[in-house]
Amino acid sequence: MHIPANVDVKALRRRLGLTQEEFAVRYGFTVGRIRDWEQGRTSPAASDRVLLTVLEKEPEAVKRALAAA
Repeated sequence: MHIPANVDVKALRRRLGLTQEEFAVRYGFTVGRIRDWEQGRTSPAASDRVLLTVLEKEPEAVKRALAAA
């Protein structure tokens, strides 16, 4: 198993068709954190990169998992 060192959060968010606010609310991040990642001020922690990677590859799986919560 490999956790990527980098995730292009802005590209992912745009591909999902979400604003920063929508992305943050839907996936449990703060808007400030999304902005920091997208502007390169900080990088996602390993646990955040895991979720972001699953979102990149299987967004419907995340949607199903969160709908059941």
